[in-house]
Amino acid sequence: MSEAASAPAVRATIGDSEFDRDTAVSRRAPGVYDIDLSAGWTIINAVNGGYLLAVLGRALADALPHPDPFTISAHYLTASQPGPAVVRTDVVRTGRTLSTGQASLLQYDDEGNEVERIRVLASYGDLAALPDDVRTTAKPPAIPPIEQCFGAEDGPTPVPGSSAIADRLMLKLDPATLGWALGSPSGNGEMRAWFGLADGRDADPLSLLLAVDALPPTAFELGLKGWVPTVELTVHVRCRPAPGPLRVAITTRNLAGGFLEEDAEVWDSADRLVAQSRQLARVRLG
Repeated sequence: MSEAASAPAVRATIGDSEFDRDTAVSRRAPGVYDIDLSAGWTIINAVNGGYLLAVLGRALADALPHPDPFTISAHYLTASQPGPAVVRTDVVRTGRTLSTGQASLLQYDDEGNEVERIRVLASYGDLAALPDDVRTTAKPPAIPPIEQCFGAEDGPTPVPGSSAIADRLMLKLDPATLGWALGSPSGNGEMRAWFGLADGRDADPLSLLLAVDALPPTAFELGLKGWVPTVELTVHVRCRPAPGPLRVAITTRNLAGGFLEEDAEVWDSADRLVAQSRQLARVRLG
């Protein structure tokens, strides 16, 4: 299938997309926002960590005087559930080029007690104001053309309830990182894919927060199975992405004591490194 053939007939735009609607927060009071976390961004019963980070990122964009996340670090404290949630933000410092804030996402348990799900510290600026000066040794990942890569629709019938987020993504995996799906994981701890939103919405700084956490875990290519919950995730957004699909490459070099790191790079259609991330995650051994 060609890239043109896989594109939606009517492309959504930034601000008018399911991603925008499902990450939209409603300001209840200064620094306090309500949201109904969508079940559409779950894997089995777990709400995707990148989607949750985008929700917090949107609230901080409203609370801070600068529009774009430059760096955002999240600690995932308890598992979030689809349904009502509250985001509380605090402005830590504001400056001419950067402002810093913190935010927490909270839900209520069956007894009505408030439970903190995620805590974030972030610095925001204006990506459009950055100088056009790039000095790098980084190179885009070598991924075959989209029509030579594979998505969830190319595989067997998914486990019921596991494909909610897959239905909202255009995710085409590099065949070289698909050994786990065929019962022959490579052992390399690598995952590479073309990434976009299924409705054709172009990427922006907030959707980059989703992109770094949307691929299957590298643990699968290490021969491990099951849920790989994020403990901590830090994302650096480097510039606004050009229109078109993104390329995402994730690597793990060290698994020890039941924890691994995932280092991600996100490249746009203009061959620019637009985001980087590192996360620490738990894995189930044995």
